[in-house]
Amino acid sequence: MKKILIINGPNLNLLGIREENIYGSQDFPSYFEELRHSLSGVRLTYFQSNHEGAIIDKLHEVGFSFDGVVLNAGAYTHTSLAIADAIAGITTPVVEVHISNVHKREEFRHHSYMAKNCVGVICGFGLESYRLAVSSFLS
Repeated sequence: MKKILIINGPNLNLLGIREENIYGSQDFPSYFEELRHSLSGVRLTYFQSNHEGAIIDKLHEVGFSFDGVVLNAGAYTHTSLAIADAIAGITTPVVEVHISNVHKREEFRHHSYMAKNCVGVICGFGLESYRLAVSSFLS
């Protein structure tokens, strides 16, 4: 059974109530349950933190034993060399995801420090970006 972890970064705990015009109206825990139930044969787990160090610690914890990590680092995508280095330092492949199409938003969101250390980047498909990322580990 494949082990895949979804990591959400800062402010993603507010999905469903913040900026619904950008992120939609569904909260992540209910989406995660739908996703988990639709993927048989996958041990899917979830972690969320608003703290950069906690995200790094989680990457280190699973980065040599899981089959994949789906990471939405939120605003840390555009600022955190430390998370980018953590991804580079582990052997578990990481897919970067974004709910919105970051390239249609503010200029500072167009650059990702993570992307060069990830196997791929998915953005702009709403919460389904997570399903696409998880599916990439199953083929």
